[in-house]
Amino acid sequence: MMSRRRRGAIVATVAASAFAVGIAGCGGDDLKGNRADLVHGKQLFVERCGACHTLARAGTRGTAGPDLDTAFAQSLQDGFGRDTVRGVVHEQILYPISRMPERIVKGQSAIDVAAYVGEVAAKPGEDEGALAAAVRRVEQRTAAAENGKLEIDADPDGQLAYVVSAATAPAGPLEIDSRNEASIPHDIALQEGTSGPDLGRGETVSNGGVSRVSVDVRPGDYTFYCTLPGHREAGMEGRLTVR
Repeated sequence: MMSRRRRGAIVATVAASAFAVGIAGCGGDDLKGNRADLVHGKQLFVERCGACHTLARAGTRGTAGPDLDTAFAQSLQDGFGRDTVRGVVHEQILYPISRMPERIVKGQSAIDVAAYVGEVAAKPGEDEGALAAAVRRVEQRTAAAENGKLEIDADPDGQLAYVVSAATAPAGPLEIDSRNEASIPHDIALQEGTSGPDLGRGETVSNGGVSRVSVDVRPGDYTFYCTLPGHREAGMEGRLTVR
């Protein structure tokens, strides 16, 4: 039986290495004895936490917060159990120590998220079975402007991606609309090339709002992207070709 003092030392060590910045949650069995739902935990993690955290098995690439695979890898190699990881993650959800929003998930949902992260952090391979099907992969497509309008929506499930990866438009006035059905806020901006000046930026929206950019474009290559911290770095961008 592990002593309370020994467990406290382990939790402190894991917390120090994994949570130099705030983290987001998971759980296997409920910390109070109830069963955790890993599928629900994965879905919530992608929706609420993936914008800030990288977790390979969840397919998230957020950069605003710690990479959870890297954060826990050494502690797990040193022999700390996944139950300890779950406990630390759950603690950080309830009592965040940095910029992470307070109670981003609550109650059983916090347990489910902590269980999932604790189960898969720094684990090689991919999720299987029900976990593999828990989150729909973003199926990106191409789009073409019609009558001076172009629709480039954010992924409705909250993943850091637009549903359009590449678009075309004729030269002249162009309106770009980006609907965001997810609770995670996004916007859309357009710049010349891949690093040129912004030509326009829409407002930040969520829960069905539309971010809109109205520009006058000349023939050439442009990049559309989300300006929120970490979103573009996680893959929320695409190319617009004007002919």
